[in-house]
Amino acid sequence: MIPGLFRGLFDDAAVFPPGNLPVAEAVPAHRAHRAAWYAESVGPLLCGAGRLDELTAAAGEQPLRVGLVLPGGSAELAPALAAAAPFEVAGVELATRDAAGALAELDRLLAPEIPAAVELPRELLRGQGLEAALDLIADSRYRAKFRTGGLVADAFPDETELAAFLTGCARRGLAYKCTAGLHNAVRHTDATTGFEHHGFLNVLLAAQESDPAVAAEVLAERDGEVLAKAVRALTDRQVTVIRDSFTAFGTCSIAEPLADLASLGLLPASPLPQEDR
Repeated sequence: MIPGLFRGLFDDAAVFPPGNLPVAEAVPAHRAHRAAWYAESVGPLLCGAGRLDELTAAAGEQPLRVGLVLPGGSAELAPALAAAAPFEVAGVELATRDAAGALAELDRLLAPEIPAAVELPRELLRGQGLEAALDLIADSRYRAKFRTGGLVADAFPDETELAAFLTGCARRGLAYKCTAGLHNAVRHTDATTGFEHHGFLNVLLAAQESDPAVAAEVLAERDGEVLAKAVRALTDRQVTVIRDSFTAFGTCSIAEPLADLASLGLLPASPLPQEDR
């Protein structure tokens, strides 16, 4: 029932800002998502290294698929893996300023079957820094991770910056995930904050481009019907290329992206989940 373009696209980041759902509420909400008709669209429940004790208490004896988010870098990896022993670890997201050191620690500590994504600060991914970082990650078995939003305006990259990352990954055959600011399908200006949000449909469509100018143009599109029409025109091969590149993004709301897709006629209109923030 879920088109291939959207399968496993929405990693459940309910406990992260701006949603900030308590862990004790996020676990049953996630299990409800995983039991719903749209379950194929939902990835693992993301949890920060410092909240794994809470997660263990909330999860009880029932299985839970978890993505570990490690903002503190390589030093958090070993203790987080130990604390996550009760769970099925679906992946690791490691933020670092030292890509080479992070890759070495992942090689040393992470089981080969567990995927990982390495996130570098955006200030290190400008100019030749981007090229060098992507080259390094592309030579490993891991994905890149890029931050597409946050709680302040400067946390949102413009379309040129994001296009440089997307096309740099495309040229190298490097998979990546995104995080923050992508709750909605279409690029827009938030009426309350004034922040410029990228749309996840824009990012999906731009993921197949290797020309930064073309990718930036796709990222700048604000007409949902234009994007929906482009999605409907995708071939199976294009969908495979896109999702082999853009693997997932973290969203603190599962309801919002589903509702947006339904409003554009890309998913059934009902029943949709209640707001989960």
